[in-house]
Amino acid sequence: MGENGDGARAGRAFSLLRWLVTLEIGIWRSLFLWVTRRVPGQGPGVQAFPYARDVVPIMGAFIFVSLLELPVVHLLLPWDTVRLVALVLSVWGLLWMVGFLASMKVFPHLLDDDGLRVRHGTTVDVRIPWEAIASVTSRRGSVPARKTVSVERSDDGIVLNVAVLKQTKVDVVLHQPTRVDLPDGTEEMTAVRFYVDNPRALVAAARERLVDRRAVEPTTSSR
Repeated sequence: MGENGDGARAGRAFSLLRWLVTLEIGIWRSLFLWVTRRVPGQGPGVQAFPYARDVVPIMGAFIFVSLLELPVVHLLLPWDTVRLVALVLSVWGLLWMVGFLASMKVFPHLLDDDGLRVRHGTTVDVRIPWEAIASVTSRRGSVPARKTVSVERSDDGIVLNVAVLKQTKVDVVLHQPTRVDLPDGTEEMTAVRFYVDNPRALVAAARERLVDRRAVEPTTSSR
């Protein structure tokens, strides 16, 4: 029993460490992509929809405060070594926050020929093929958990929430339970709810693609 418990704790610790390392690498990669103005997944026929509008003022305030801290730390700390360590940590924290904001900018939600990609920074990339989608609607919702990604289980099915500031704005209902890749594994979902800055535009674009696809399917199957 004790060995099993130790093994489980070690497994959770390793998973957390792996997630932290992946996040750190993703933050610095996002910063590079933002500086070089690259959007992974963007291309001909691909529509991008941002979701960072409400986060920008909050992160901007943190970044501004961090900028003010740099000269204050330099003036208040009398020891050179401590001052240097504090300066390095302050600069790292400042760049990390900028990189986090950049990750939300360079990894928007995407609509392409294959389906819908619901993303959040470098940690979430949920791909939903068009053939799995029954409907896409605009609906404001809220989630109790502070996590970006949460799963709700009920008698009606399993819902994946990808929230921003505990809010969602688009509901995607699936024809049947569909496996989607999550940061900590794969699960079957019956619906996906997520946040986007302009839900009406995304819903209109998604419905247009669904209509076009369904119009082609009978012709394809008859051949």
